[in-house]
Parts: sequence; C-alpha cells; structure tokens
Amino acid sequence: MADLHNKPLEAHQVPPELPSNETSYSWIRLAVSITLSTLGCVGMWSLVVALPAVQTDFNVPRADATLPYTLTTVGFMIGGIIVGRLADRFGILPPLAGGTILMSLGYVLTASAPSLPVFAVVSGVTIGLGAAASFAPLVADASLWFDRHRGLAISLATAGSSLAGVVWPPIVQHFIAEVGWRQTHIGIGIFCLATMLPLALVLRRRPIFRKTSVEAANTANVSRAIGLAPNVAQGLLAFAGLCCCVAMSMPQVHLVAYCADLGYGPARGAEMLALMLGFGVASRLIFGWVLDRIGGLPSLLLGSTMQAIALALYLPFDGLVSLYVISAVFGLTQGGIVPSYAVIIRELFPAQEAGLRVSVAISTTLAGMALGGWLAGAIYDWTGSYAAALVSGIAWNIVNMAIAFWLLHRMRRRAVGALAAA
Repeated sequence: MADLHNKPLEAHQVPPELPSNETSYSWIRLAVSITLSTLGCVGMWSLVVALPAVQTDFNVPRADATLPYTLTTVGFMIGGIIVGRLADRFGILPPLAGGTILMSLGYVLTASAPSLPVFAVVSGVTIGLGAAASFAPLVADASLWFDRHRGLAISLATAGSSLAGVVWPPIVQHFIAEVGWRQTHIGIGIFCLATMLPLALVLRRRPIFRKTSVEAANTANVSRAIGLAPNVAQGLLAFAGLCCCVAMSMPQVHLVAYCADLGYGPARGAEMLALMLGFGVASRLIFGWVLDRIGGLPSLLLGSTMQAIALALYLPFDGLVSLYVISAVFGLTQGGIVPSYAVIIRELFPAQEAGLRVSVAISTTLAGMALGGWLAGAIYDWTGSYAAALVSGIAWNIVNMAIAFWLLHRMRRRAVGALAAA
C-alpha cells in the first residue's frame, strides 16, 4: 500500500482485474493526432523563420519583429486552455475543427497586414488561438486512450510540435525566398485547411472512462503524494513550465536570426532549427521510455538539467559546425521536458480533468516561449549580442530545476514517511 504514495497506480500500471483501454484504435488515433499536430503547429515555427523577412518588410527593431511570434504564442496558451476545457465537455473533434478553420483564415488575413501591429494582433487572435487546438488538447486526448504505455504515448503526441519544426522551417524558408512571406502565408492557410479537416474526422469517437474506481482514488493523489492542494501543485508546475521554456525559447526562436547575424545566412539557421527539432523527436521517444519507468518528476529534473548544460554550450562556441552540433545536442536534451508535465498531471489528477489541466500545464510552457522569445530579442537590442540572453536563459532554467527538485524531494520524503508508518 505504501508504494502507492510514491508511484500512483493509474499512471504506471493497470491492475490485472481491470481491462486495459489500449487497443489498435488507440495507436491509429495517436498516429493521426501526431500528423494533425505536425500540420497545425506550423503556427509555432513559421513566424520564427519569417522573422528576418518581417523585420525587413516593416523596418523595425529585432525585439519589435518578435511581437507577432510573442502574441501568437500567447494565443496558443489561451487557446489551448479554452480548447482543453471544451474537449472535456464535447470531445476533441468540434474544437479542433473550429481551430483549424480559424488558423487557416488567419494565415490568409495576415498576408495583407499593412503594419506590424496589425500583423501581430491578427496572428495572435487567429493563428495562435486556432493552432492551439493542435497541441496541448491533442496531447491530453491521447493520454485518455492509453494506460500501459501512457508515458510513451504522451511523448509521441508532443512530438508533433517538434516534427512541425523539422518539416516546416525549410519549406517556409524556401517559399519566403521564392515568393515572399505574404504569399507563403496564403499557401500555408489553404494547405492546412485542405488536409487537417478530413484527418480530424478520425478523432470523432469519444473515450469511455471505465476505470472509475481507480480514477476516484487518484483524485487525492496530489495531496497524498506531495502534500499540496491541487491548485497549488498545478500553479507550481505551471510556473516551472514557464521558466524552462523561457530558457528553451532562446535558441529555438532566435537561431535563424543569430545565424544571419554571424554571416551564415537564414537558410543555415533554418537547417539548424530543423536539426534541433529532429533530434527533439528522437528525444521524445527516449524520454517516453524513461517516463514509463521513473515517472514524471524525475524525468522533468533530468531533462531540465540536461537542457541547462546544452544551453551553456552556445556561450563559448559560435562556429558553423559547432552550432550544428550544439543544436543537435540541445534537441536531444530538451525533448522530454514538455511531456513530463503532462505525465505529472495524469499521475496526480483524474482523467476527467485531463483536458483542462494538461492544457493549462502545457499552454503555460508556451507562455514561457512567448516571454523568452521577446526577452531574448530585447536583451539583444540592449546589448548588441545574444550572450546576455543565453545567461538569462540559464538562470530561468535553474529556477525550473529548483522547483522540480523540491517537488521530487517532497514526494520521496512523504513516501518514506508513509512506508515507516506502515
């Protein structure tokens, strides 16, 4: 019985007397979710690649040019929470279809934006809010269809955003060079609408919560495991997610511009970004295996520590080959961080709250990306280099590590106490 205090039963194993909810349809649904996320998360990366072209077009400073990305990421955060709540009530299909239409319309509308403020606001309200349905809510939905391999399923579901970073940057960069960023936006909108809506129909089936007794027992997991009120634990995880993604955003948001500043050109930066996120996909697979074995909090601390080390490598090295290697290393280290938050939530809270709580946790990481993207640009404008921005990112990362360590220490201490009492 004491083992339950340390490792929630629902998160790590299915009792033999209860049937598993994993079927062949679960894996088909997961594959479709990954594809939809890969397509829909174009909104996370197209503005990163377009940053130099947008800055030139509107003739604005670097920090101002990151405003569309920042507002779009804020839209991702807000939209993810809204869609997560709607998915808890109506299933994932209706809000996903609505978000797809809104995002596609947004890409078409931004193509005719007359000024940077208009471009930024329209991007946030349409691309950000609409594309949000393709990320955190899909991760939460995928977690409901797995019990024996939940960590792996969640990691794979989050891999769609990284795959989007592999697939989209070279394509977007190519078309920006050929026809400009405005025409490229129109093409993205039409393509996503034509491909995503038919695929979304595969997700029309809703989950059946068969393991009510286990879920009911787990409603107390958060207070029993770490001795915190549920919303306090959620808030700490949200703040931790914000901190780690402020750090994560510096290379992801500014790598293309950084390479342009160094004289390597934006195309090399887009290649490095794709390489980074490609290795991030491999990292998701590795961490999926790790999550199923050691749980969410230990995986979060491990990934956060590795990310801090990789981020520090950008400080002494800026050669072309070095940047390719470090970008690959950074992708390998940070790929397991975001899935950890979803696994932690599913370990501590019941499935009926998964849509909202997982979306809050993951969407807050996007707030960190938004804040970090702007902050790194502002620090660049103040100092004329990215060195200070990297130091700032490492500091934010250390705060994340401290929170993860404190929660893990608290969980293990309570587990030891429970074992001694038994």
